[in-house]
Amino acid sequence: MTQPIRLKDHEKDARLVRNRVVVGAIVVVALIGVLIARLYFLQVIQYDYHSTKSESNRVHVQSIPPSRGLIYDRNGLVVADNRPSFSLSVTRERADNWRQVLDVLVEVLQLTPEDRVLFEKRVRQGRRPFEPVPILFELTEEQIARVAVNQFRLPGVEVVAQLVRHYPQGAHFAHSVGYMGRINEKELKDLDPVNYSGTHHIGKTGIERFYEPELHGQVGYEEVETNARGRILRVLKRTDPVPGKDIVLSLDIKLQEAAEAALGGRRGAVVALDPATGEVLAMVSQPSFDPNLFVTGIGFKDYAELRDSIDRPLFNRVLRGLYPPGSTIKPAVAIAGLDSGVVNASTRVFDPGYYELPNYDHKYRNWNRTGDGWVDLDTAIMRSNDTYFYDLAHKLGIDRLSSYMNKFGLGQKVSLDMFEESPGLMPSREWKRATRRQAWFPGETLILGIGQGYMQATPLQLAQATALVANKGVWNRPHLAKTIQGQKPVDNNPMSDIVLRDPSSWDKVNHGMQQVMHGARGTARKASIGAQYLIAGKSGTAQVVAIKQGEKYDRSKVQERHRDHALFVGFAPANNPKIVVAVMVENGESGSGVAAPVVRQVMDAWLLGPDGKLKPEYAGTTTAEATP
Repeated sequence: MTQPIRLKDHEKDARLVRNRVVVGAIVVVALIGVLIARLYFLQVIQYDYHSTKSESNRVHVQSIPPSRGLIYDRNGLVVADNRPSFSLSVTRERADNWRQVLDVLVEVLQLTPEDRVLFEKRVRQGRRPFEPVPILFELTEEQIARVAVNQFRLPGVEVVAQLVRHYPQGAHFAHSVGYMGRINEKELKDLDPVNYSGTHHIGKTGIERFYEPELHGQVGYEEVETNARGRILRVLKRTDPVPGKDIVLSLDIKLQEAAEAALGGRRGAVVALDPATGEVLAMVSQPSFDPNLFVTGIGFKDYAELRDSIDRPLFNRVLRGLYPPGSTIKPAVAIAGLDSGVVNASTRVFDPGYYELPNYDHKYRNWNRTGDGWVDLDTAIMRSNDTYFYDLAHKLGIDRLSSYMNKFGLGQKVSLDMFEESPGLMPSREWKRATRRQAWFPGETLILGIGQGYMQATPLQLAQATALVANKGVWNRPHLAKTIQGQKPVDNNPMSDIVLRDPSSWDKVNHGMQQVMHGARGTARKASIGAQYLIAGKSGTAQVVAIKQGEKYDRSKVQERHRDHALFVGFAPANNPKIVVAVMVENGESGSGVAAPVVRQVMDAWLLGPDGKLKPEYAGTTTAEATP
C-alpha cells in the first residue's frame, strides 16, 4: 500500500517564518539603534553647532548705515543735506528667480530695457549675503502703489525709506563741495567692508570725497528675528550708528554769487582767499553743473551732454586748469631779483620795445612795441614791462628762478584739502633734461620771466603766490574746511615761510602792484576808479597759440578759442590785506581790461557793506596812499 504524498511541510514553513521574524527584528532593532545613535549625535554631541545654525536661520544681523554729516557755508547756510526718499531694493537670496523678478518689475513700473540692464548690473554688484541692494531711487507715489499691488509677484522686493544726499544750492558749489554717487567695484575693494555695509553711496569729488571718512560716520547694527519668508518679526538687539561729522566751509554764498555774476557767463575761474588764514572765500569754475544729477545715478543722455560739451562744465578750472601765468608772476620774479641781489629798487633797464641777448639777433618783444624808455622796478611792475623782466630773468638764471618760484608754490600742490588739485609745472634744467633730453637754452629763461614758455599754473596757485606777497612770505595753505565738528583742520605738512634778507623788498613790490591799479600809467587803473580802498594787483595775458617772430597779434585772424587768456591777481586793502583774488577768463584776451574788473567786483562784494560804503574794520585804507 503506498504512502500519501505531503503537499506542504508546515513545520519547515513555521521554522522559516520564525527565522525571518528574528532576522527582521534584529534588523529593525539595529536600525532603531542607528537612528537613536544618530539622534544622540545630532541632539547632544553637535547640539551647539546645529543650535547656532538654526538660530542663524531665524536671527539675522542687519547693518544700520549712519546718517551722513551735513555741510554748511561759513554763515551757516546748508550746502549739502540729507533728504528723505523712497527707494526700491532687491534682496537676491529672498527672490525665487531674481532675473524674472526684475522682468516683472520693469513690466509693473513700465520702465525701459535700459533700466532693466542697469537693475541687473546693480544687483550683481558685490555685497554681503541677504543685504538689500537699492536699484531705483526717488519713487513716485504711483510707483509705490504699483509695487504694493503686485507685491505677490515680486518676492525679495521692498520699498525702503532712506536719506539721500541733496545739494540745495545746486551748481553754486558743484566744483568745491563735489557730489556723491554709487560705490563702484573698484571703490568697494578699497573700503572697509564692515563700516560700509548697508552704504551704497560715497563722495566722488570735492569736499565730499576728501573728507569721506569724517562725513560717513560709523555703521550700527541690529539683531532681528525673521520668519521663513525673511520678514522681520521683532528686533532683539540694537547698536545705534554714529552719524558723520558736520563740516563748516570757509566759502561764502554771497561772495560766490558775486563772483559768478562778475564772470557774466564767460568761461573762467575765480578764487578768493583770506591771506591771514588760507581760508577759501569763493571758488568758481564756469560753466558749472547740477551735482544732484549724480547722487542717485545720472542718465546716459544727461551725462553725455555734460561729458561731450565743448565748454567742459565738469572740468574744475580752479584746481585742474593749467594755464601759462603770464605777467601775474612778475611780482614773485621781482622778489627773487631783489632777494638774490641781482637788482635793487633803483636798477634801471632801457626798453626800446624789445630785448636781445648778447650775441643773438632774436628780438624778444615787449607788449608795448614803442617801448617805455628807462624803467626801474616800480615802473616795470606798473607798466608790466616785459623787457625789464627779460633782463631780470637772464640775470637770475634758470636755476635761481626755478628755486624761487618753487618757494611761491609754483610746480607743486598748495592746498590742504583739495585732492583734485594739479601740481602744475615749474620747469628747470633737470626737468628738461629728464623729459625732453635736451639742454636748457637762455631764451627759455627769458620767457619764463614773463610767465610764458613751459610754465603752467592753476588759478589757485596764482592766488596763493599772490597771498604770499600780501602776507610778506608767511605760508597759509588754502583750505575749504573752516571747522570739522567744531575743530579746525590741522596742516600736518606746513610749508616753509619765505624769509628775505631784506624784508622791505615786500613793501617795494607791494607799492609797484598798487601803481598797477592807482598809478597814472597803471595798466589796470580803469578798474580802480571809484575804489574806496587801496588795491594791489597785477594783470596777465597767457598765449594760447604762438605768434611768429615779427608778427603782431590780430584778434580778427584768430579763432575765439585760440585767443589769449585774460588773468588778473590782486589783494586789498593793499596796506592791510583781507582778501586775495585770482581771476582767469578763457580767451578773454585782456587781463587788465577783462579780468581786472572781475577782481574789483569780488573785492567790493567782500569789503563793502550793504550801504555800498567801506566796512568799518577797513576804515582808513583810502587810495591816497597809492599815488606815486
